[in-house]
Amino acid sequence: MASRDEPIVITGVGMIASVGNDRESVWRAVRDGRSGARRLEGLDGAPDGTLIGAPVEIEPDVPGELKVITLSKHAAAEALADAEIDWSRIDPTRFGCAISGHMGDTRGIEQYCGFQPQQTVLPWWHQWLPNTACSIVANRYNLLGPRLSHSTACASGIIDVLSAVRAIQDGQCDIALAGSSEALQPLFVAGFHQMRVLAYHDVPQRACRPFDSTREGFIMGEGGAMFVIERLGHALERGAQIYAEIAAGKILAEAHHVTGLDMRNDSLAYLISKTLDAAKLQPEDIGYINAHGTGTQQNDLAESRAIHRAMGRATNHLCVSATKSILGHLVNAAGSVELAVTTLAMRDGFVPPTLNLTDPDPECNLDCVPLVGRPNPFASALKLSVAFGGHLAAVVLRSFNEEYVYHVRHAVIHRPQAVGAPLELLNSRAGELLSVE
Repeated sequence: MASRDEPIVITGVGMIASVGNDRESVWRAVRDGRSGARRLEGLDGAPDGTLIGAPVEIEPDVPGELKVITLSKHAAAEALADAEIDWSRIDPTRFGCAISGHMGDTRGIEQYCGFQPQQTVLPWWHQWLPNTACSIVANRYNLLGPRLSHSTACASGIIDVLSAVRAIQDGQCDIALAGSSEALQPLFVAGFHQMRVLAYHDVPQRACRPFDSTREGFIMGEGGAMFVIERLGHALERGAQIYAEIAAGKILAEAHHVTGLDMRNDSLAYLISKTLDAAKLQPEDIGYINAHGTGTQQNDLAESRAIHRAMGRATNHLCVSATKSILGHLVNAAGSVELAVTTLAMRDGFVPPTLNLTDPDPECNLDCVPLVGRPNPFASALKLSVAFGGHLAAVVLRSFNEEYVYHVRHAVIHRPQAVGAPLELLNSRAGELLSVE
């Protein structure tokens, strides 16, 4: 049985968004600051011709299938292929699945009430429940470990990744597929439109302007990201590539307001500090923060204040960026897609830009990497999610490199109960990467 102290690592990443249908094409567009925003026509929920979004062009696997399910399947397939799973050597009862909840299939109700024309779709019960994507993906790959699905607004993607981490730490499984997806949904569009948090602009690509003094809100996006995560020993035993360690993650319920944020930012600052403590890191160890960064007046100011309070003087040397300026706000999938971007940023030592940041808000006062990304190797990164309903989530990623393998090997030699993999396995794997006396 593995120890709760055994590191949990990312060994596969799958991603799809408006700017690309696979992990690397999305990452190249984010690096280059190429927005997927465009004007949308004919979508219920906002006046025709005014709504700006960042949609994904993809054909459903099954006629009538919800787009969010198609996106989940697409990202899951890429993540599993990236992880190079040898299914003949995997125990399916030890393989978990944590995919966030989504809006169910409401088309039958809309047609019955006369809001939509009658058309042939899948029977309503096939896609009605919010955990349908989780169930379909798990069944597709015969993942028989724990199946988890949370609906916690914009923090859903991060919370399901952390739920999978906990399932592994608790000994319920050794490996898991985790993440979330989102598609444009008329009910969400109408709600955000009525709340006046959507951004409108003559040039769609310039609509979302996080941390800018002229910011007006966000644009809605589509896409998804999935991760294969597993115990370090399990990953080394099968010779998997390792992107990063999930060093720590925390969630917190602010319980302040359904849609508003506590502008004193006590809760988010507390969450950041506790997450760093759990990762055994100091503020100055963090090289990059991928902010929630919606581009609303309230979020960007509250988030900036919390980062300043938690990070202190380390803020002066910290890069922070908001990639919703490029990809749009993916709501349930925002956390997982932005965590994937953070993972690839760490891999390549490159901080992505905050697009449209031409007039930085002096009250935010962060280095938000305006307009153009920059090379910046870093060993640890923080991803934040700030969701309606007071759902706050934070994840720290730590680079998995030769020096880290040395420290793992040292820990196994002096404290073998801390790591679940056999000593000789870790020694041999570490030896491939680093020669140690």
